[in-house]
Amino acid sequence: MSLPDAPQKLHRVLSLRDLIFYGIVAVTPSAPATIFGLAEVKSRGHVVVTILGAMVAMVLTAISYGRMAAVYPSAGSAYAYVSRGIHPYVGFFAGWAMLLDYVFIPLFCVIYGTLSLQRAVPWLPFWLGALLFAGGMTFVNLRGIRYTARANEVMLVFMFGVLISFIVLATKYLVAQHGVGGLFSVQPFYNPATFSPRDIASATSFAALTYLGFDAVTTLAEDVKNPRRNVMLAAVFTCVFTGLFGGLLVYLAHLAWPDYTTFANVETAFIDVTGRVGGPVLFQAMAILLVVANIGAGLTSQVGAARLLFGMGRENVIPRRIFAQLHPVRNTPWINILLLGVLAFCGAQVLSYELTAELLNFGAFLGFMGVNLAVIWGFWLRPNPARKRSFLLDLLLPGAGFLFCLVIWLGLSQPAKIAGSIWLVVGILVLAAHTRQFRDPMVMTDPSVYE
Repeated sequence: MSLPDAPQKLHRVLSLRDLIFYGIVAVTPSAPATIFGLAEVKSRGHVVVTILGAMVAMVLTAISYGRMAAVYPSAGSAYAYVSRGIHPYVGFFAGWAMLLDYVFIPLFCVIYGTLSLQRAVPWLPFWLGALLFAGGMTFVNLRGIRYTARANEVMLVFMFGVLISFIVLATKYLVAQHGVGGLFSVQPFYNPATFSPRDIASATSFAALTYLGFDAVTTLAEDVKNPRRNVMLAAVFTCVFTGLFGGLLVYLAHLAWPDYTTFANVETAFIDVTGRVGGPVLFQAMAILLVVANIGAGLTSQVGAARLLFGMGRENVIPRRIFAQLHPVRNTPWINILLLGVLAFCGAQVLSYELTAELLNFGAFLGFMGVNLAVIWGFWLRPNPARKRSFLLDLLLPGAGFLFCLVIWLGLSQPAKIAGSIWLVVGILVLAAHTRQFRDPMVMTDPSVYE
């Protein structure tokens, strides 16, 4: 397939409604259920605090993403924003760090989705479940972005049906056990017997996984109508909704199962909670929901990863002839989608649930910090002469977002930091090769080309 002289670009076919659906499915409304058990154990019973604490960092970062998308409405996300907002070399490392995140989200979805499927179908071999997940996600995404958006809406309806059922049944269970007063407790927020700021900070670094995927909406800045307005609205709405709805889910789950030391299966503890409040029917429904949720998250994250690779390939930071190819009919970066599907299946055979989750956060929060710095650099330190600087929008909010993300990143485990650092060293070697040992500049395409 030969490359045309003009840069290839995607088509603007998605509405704000599509983007919001995409963002919520990318994060998944059931994301807190995915991290509930381990976050509850790590925080010693304060999972609600970790969810709400991470929400602050994510909302501030979502605002920064939206502001950069308004200026540079093209595919590439953190890579494009930091490259153009600060410097192409810095942008490369932001994109390289986020690439670790985007590549590992489909992998994480394959791992956790298969674990959830095995709760419903215990006889299923792990490798077969992983193959079904990775293969199914890849097939749907190869069909095109409109197909993915419609599939997301169907899955979202099912997920909300099960989760609302859990809220209703958990409420009935608590009232039956403890009366109306059983619905209200400060213990999920502060239990003096187990409260530890250090443990909560460490758990928040893990629980932040709840929000990963919100930035996937920015990778579709070249697919969405009116990106200067709609990307920020969709990103902020996704984070706020996830924090409040997710906080309610884990609050009720904690009240229904307050002793986190008695979880039989920490990774899928939320499924056991649903069995306690709703019996075997809700138990099976929640297992199926987590399978569906991870299909949805895997679909959207694979799309985001493919577009990040497309953005970097189009700039020839990574080989253009491989990564900047679009399917002539479906307008999808089809080679990238296939590569990500293979990586998700193979990685699921060798990596654990917890390490994969922390590696996601390693890359994601480096990218998030880069985007917050890009706002400060581009809007406060080097403002447009035609625009008056705003202390609140240009410095305070992105500065706070950077600091919150830094604290979360510092709380990651040592193995995740070591593995992530190896990934960054590989990035240095790639950049050195691309720029002849940093002697050549990285030339960014004018973003107006993609309007």
